[in-house]
Amino acid sequence: MRTLLLGMGNPILSDDAVGVRLATDLKARLIGTPGLEFVPECSVGGLSLLDVVSGYDRIIVLDSIRTAAGRPGDWYAFTAKRLRETMHLSNIHDTNFATALELGRRLGHRIATEDDIFICAIEVEDNVTFSDTMTSGLEAAYPTVREEILREVMALLES
Repeated sequence: MRTLLLGMGNPILSDDAVGVRLATDLKARLIGTPGLEFVPECSVGGLSLLDVVSGYDRIIVLDSIRTAAGRPGDWYAFTAKRLRETMHLSNIHDTNFATALELGRRLGHRIATEDDIFICAIEVEDNVTFSDTMTSGLEAAYPTVREEILREVMALLES
């Protein structure tokens, strides 16, 4: 089974870099795992994602999220099935992750099923300020988040 570990985000937008940083750190710990490939830094979106995710049986996405009630360092794990309600296939000029995946499937790309796309979304405080450092709250939580997500990824790889 070919698995992709994908770090999403922009390394110069403060906390938005958390997915990239996690993917880089996890790559150092998981390098040599059979069938596991890495794209630690992916800042493309929309239909450009198809070039990155096509051809894999399973995808593990590490990305930031910002919710109203979340605290920096909280994180959520879910499959792409939960993204279904965000799809807007009527407007391909504003294509989100779920829509790009579905459109790719319809165009004949080999894309992992919704049940085989796992997302670890890390709550952030600031994902819009240009900075090569994360906020102090996320930085303080990062070592714990990294170890928890490493355990989550290892469990997924064993299943």
